Amino acid sequence: MSDDTDVRAQWRENEDPEEAIRPMPLIALLIAVFMVLWAVVYIIYSEPLDNARFGDQRTLAELSGPAPGAPGAGAAVDGKALFAAQCAACHQATGKGLPGVFPPLDGSEWVHGEPRILANILLHGIDGEIEVEGQKFKGQMPAFAQLSDAELAGVASYIRGAWSNKAEPLKAELFATERKSGRSAPFEGGAALKALAQPGG
Repeated sequence: MSDDTDVRAQWRENEDPEEAIRPMPLIALLIAVFMVLWAVVYIIYSEPLDNARFGDQRTLAELSGPAPGAPGAGAAVDGKALFAAQCAACHQATGKGLPGVFPPLDGSEWVHGEPRILANILLHGIDGEIEVEGQKFKGQMPAFAQLSDAELAGVASYIRGAWSNKAEPLKAELFATERKSGRSAPFEGGAALKALAQPGG
């Protein structure tokens, strides 16, 4: 009787599980071998790793030259880029300014008017009331005397010819001359700027 019970008990038990070995599929093995062989051939037949084309291709002269955005000797100044970097935050990319806050440059009598006045606005700034196209603005415009004469001429020429403005460009020599005026304070407003246009101003 006990023998029959032992046999039945053994039938009810399962064999212990075993981990089966599953080989890599042949196609995956072939792809891996092909990629390794291709990489070896590529390395053997490629040029040395110190070739300039593996870097940014700039020469030592270019790396030690002027900073990006700064004009090199004899290079034209990008007045539009300077305007975007220095002026557009206040006067907007459209040149329309912000009503009651920042005056417009598009159609402004100060922009397409007397070149000497615009040069002095850029060199010395304004700290007082100014009227533009019949609207009064009272605020502060910073001076941009830190820019070179060529850069000032570039941005002035851009705004004098952009949007609806059709005035002639300005030369760097104008800014060089006005820089020698000895003025260090900003203009007190429109009246002080208009005085520049008077004889002996």
